[in-house]
Amino acid sequence: MPAPHPPLKDYYPSEAERSAWVRRLFDRTAVDYDRIETAMAFGTGSWYRRRALVRAGLQAGQRVIDVGSGTGLTAVQAAAVVGDPRLVTGIDPCPGMVSSARVPDGLRLLIGSAESIPLPGACADFLTMGYALRHVGDLAAALGEFRRVLVPGGRICLLEITRPERTVARFLLRGYMRAYVPMLAKFLGRHPDSPELMRYYWDTIEACAAPESILRQIAAAGFEAVQRRVELGVFSEYCARKPSA
Repeated sequence: MPAPHPPLKDYYPSEAERSAWVRRLFDRTAVDYDRIETAMAFGTGSWYRRRALVRAGLQAGQRVIDVGSGTGLTAVQAAAVVGDPRLVTGIDPCPGMVSSARVPDGLRLLIGSAESIPLPGACADFLTMGYALRHVGDLAAALGEFRRVLVPGGRICLLEITRPERTVARFLLRGYMRAYVPMLAKFLGRHPDSPELMRYYWDTIEACAAPESILRQIAAAGFEAVQRRVELGVFSEYCARKPSA
């Protein structure tokens, strides 16, 4: 299947409706996204993103593309690492998320998708994606685009939340993400659909392809040094490099 998970018919009827439905949901709830994310991650999200990017090899002075940038949470941390916001470009398909982004001056935000990045080839040293892999409609096409826009030797770092392997951990995380976080979104959010966004957030995590499958697809797209680092048994960092020749 091209997408990382099968259609979730509780939300949309078929694969053909997926992308449009997801864009509309994120557009409607963009005004609440940062507030809920901060509360959900207990304020640690920015620290973790920056740490993961550095661990993946991001360095000062590098040009970065942040795909699925949303409100710019990962792009802001990338700008802090590279030392100049003008070196970072965020890409997202949802105008509502882009308009709600709070990013430093010089950081460019463009409308586009993982499968069709509106940038020329070999224009970036590093590409990141923060918790958006499971929303991609065609993972193979997206990985092909990632390879296209990177210079030889360029790196990717795809951050994602992965369903725990152990039953107890999965049960606890499901309870937190499927029950508590939507309740939190209802309390903190201004848009009535924000709780649905958080329920959908977990359901995509639970339905997403296994890490081994994602690693195989990254390798099949022509990347090398493919690996997955795991933090707390939940936070996956898929890292790889475009061959130098």
